[in-house]
Amino acid sequence: MAGDERMVKKKGTGLMMVFCDVPIEHEEEFNKWYNEEHLQELMSVPGILNCARYEAVKSGPKHLAIYEFENAQVVETDAFKNRPVTPWAEKIGPRAIATTRINNVYEMIHPAELSEEISGSEMAPALQIGRMSVSKENEAEWNKWYSEIYVPNYETVPGVIRGRRWKAYTGEPDYAVVYEFEHENVSETKEWEDIRDAHPDTARIRPLMTHAERSPGIWKKTYQL
Repeated sequence: MAGDERMVKKKGTGLMMVFCDVPIEHEEEFNKWYNEEHLQELMSVPGILNCARYEAVKSGPKHLAIYEFENAQVVETDAFKNRPVTPWAEKIGPRAIATTRINNVYEMIHPAELSEEISGSEMAPALQIGRMSVSKENEAEWNKWYSEIYVPNYETVPGVIRGRRWKAYTGEPDYAVVYEFEHENVSETKEWEDIRDAHPDTARIRPLMTHAERSPGIWKKTYQL
């Protein structure tokens, strides 16, 4: 069983998402640095299970790197915090050239537990991501609706692999949802549109949340180690 691919853990209960825009004149070298140096560097940190890069096809920021963590506390480890900054990173990394940079770490809140199926699954070909907040007085009802009604309904749509919900461990806003898609056009289908308002509570509860700027968006996978 040790060689069985299903037993290799590729997803955990922590997630890091790094969004950025960079000047077009730097994109070629930025992508080269990310693919040839930076991803390998992060994948050497214990607790980082998998990663992939995506580009926006709807909304933005344009560049997105997603890292699957064993848990959100990986960012507190010495191995993560004390990574050396290379000369190439100092020259072309997001901290040096990005015009937009969002770096958030999350803890999974839906599903409540990590199944073997999710744990062993690969990085999706496309993602729809929403980042949002909700007032404290509406938080409990909104979370119940989102996890028990809204995400499960969308998971019935052809092309939806799964949806997972996240609470911010670092960064803001407080919540995120990540839908894993077989292709980037899933949410343009009639089936997706039909399910959007299928439940009678949705019209009342969905407006309780406030999306972050440029949320939601759709990203297509462009590179994976």
